[in-house]
Amino acid sequence: MTRPAADLADAAQHVRLHAHAPYSHITVGAALRGVSGKVYLGCNVENASYGLTVCAERNAVFAAVTAGEREFDALAVASEKGLTPCGACRQVLSEFAPDLPITLVDGAGRTRATSLAALLPEPPQIF
Repeated sequence: MTRPAADLADAAQHVRLHAHAPYSHITVGAALRGVSGKVYLGCNVENASYGLTVCAERNAVFAAVTAGEREFDALAVASEKGLTPCGACRQVLSEFAPDLPITLVDGAGRTRATSLAALLPEPPQIF
């Protein structure tokens, strides 16, 4: 049985509590559902050397790939202001699901639906 977007949003909000964001104070959680139905979680982990910071969305993708999942059908991202994934996360996600449905969740629990295709309409391609 496929979990509804509301369940993914709840999971993203919950994992957001584990974020390590002592520099930006922007905590983000992500819940990525594979076509298998399994959900992979990620939160942002900042570092004093800011380039080493890893976003929640990429942490969720990396956890999924590590577990052998390569196809995804939904993503929920939770942050205080309902932020969209950054450019690096959009590119990583596009490797696996170019038209991935995305639910954005803000701190009050309000949701907004979008898609990766809307956020990254012309992803770079290798010839």
